Amino acid sequence: MQSQYGCHVMAKPSGSICNIDCEYCFYLEKDKLYPERNAHWKMSDETLVQYIKQQIDAQPGNQVDFAWQGGEPTLLGLDFYRRVVELCEEFKQAKTITHSFQTNGLLIDEEWCHFFKQNNFLIGLSIDGPKEAHDYYRVTRSKKPTHEKVVAAAKLLKSYGIKFNTLTVVNDKNVKQPKQVYQFLKELGSTHLQFIPIVERLDNQPLSDRITLAGPDQDHEVMAPWSVKPKEYGQFLTDIFDQWVEQDVGTIFVQTFDSTLASWLGQPAGVCLFAKECGHSFALEANGDLYQCDHYVYPEYKLGNIHIQDISSMNNSARAIKFGKDKSTNLNSDCKQCRYKFACFGGCPKHRFSHSPNGLPHHNYLCSGYHHYFTHTESAMKIMAFLVNQQRPASEIMTFMRQKNQRSEGDITSKSIGRNSPCSCGSGRKSKKCCHSN
Repeated sequence: MQSQYGCHVMAKPSGSICNIDCEYCFYLEKDKLYPERNAHWKMSDETLVQYIKQQIDAQPGNQVDFAWQGGEPTLLGLDFYRRVVELCEEFKQAKTITHSFQTNGLLIDEEWCHFFKQNNFLIGLSIDGPKEAHDYYRVTRSKKPTHEKVVAAAKLLKSYGIKFNTLTVVNDKNVKQPKQVYQFLKELGSTHLQFIPIVERLDNQPLSDRITLAGPDQDHEVMAPWSVKPKEYGQFLTDIFDQWVEQDVGTIFVQTFDSTLASWLGQPAGVCLFAKECGHSFALEANGDLYQCDHYVYPEYKLGNIHIQDISSMNNSARAIKFGKDKSTNLNSDCKQCRYKFACFGGCPKHRFSHSPNGLPHHNYLCSGYHHYFTHTESAMKIMAFLVNQQRPASEIMTFMRQKNQRSEGDITSKSIGRNSPCSCGSGRKSKKCCHSN
């Protein structure tokens, strides 16, 4: 069956099995859904063959992306991924295959690096900032720190010229150190940064035979202690943005900022969090079970199993399509009237368990933080969007922002520079015809 929709699949061939024990990890306890994993935790070759064939067939275009995650995917060993490459070569048809690989880095050595380089894998390295911030939660099962090994993995990847980005989970600890986290990641050599806020609730009636974190459809609000507070997360983003917009536009790429700029340009957000619709971005368990989303691995959100029904059929099913559209159709009226709806669209549906300022339910827990971020960045985003639309690099804003901050009153409107004055961005145009045309 040819897909009407393309789809992304986050494959978890090791399931939730991991070699570290992050207290905040929402995925570790998913092993309770699969008690048989105590003996059979690896994806079988039969399942791997089915997955690769079906994922290639499910894509309507010529590009097929494979995303390998866990748990910790390196635990399967290199032979598993050599087999992956072999199968992709066998079934790729005329399509182009790419691979991304999310790892905590502890097992990365020269043999892994040689394989990644040879097969052009894009590596995502999980690291939560400087040592004290990272090691607070990201420890081994014997509670030993992991920061030193992750930094060593980053240096090894760099030495082999392997492309890597960093994924930083923003929790209740490192959210208080935005500048230190950002500076550390830059010094590590990361040029593509993802910040993922941790928002989890505890089930107030946990049972021994079920997962203890609250599911997306539960209404109570008992926040896990490691979750970020909305306003702190908003401040985290704006503090980093202020440094980025003065120093690093065009050289450091922060996923959240790129997504927001795309929205100001009238383009798709590029990240599911802020997309108008979600869906068609699945999680594949080691036994072939396919779920609507990595954050929706709950029995009621299982679409099926690839040994019974192929990925393309599940992707085009009424359930999958409805799940994606529900993000937009279920927005409450406060979200629909928000000036930043075009850039946010209510955020992740899993986080819509709070109430709006007007008391409306199904509101995003992080809304006040997002609103602070969008408000704070609006002026700079408009300028960058203007520059891009004029076929000029967005990085020109850095000169403009530095000049702005040098002014004692910090006012970049016509009040300080005059609408008939030369624009501070250096274009040579009058302010009213350039960055302050609106």
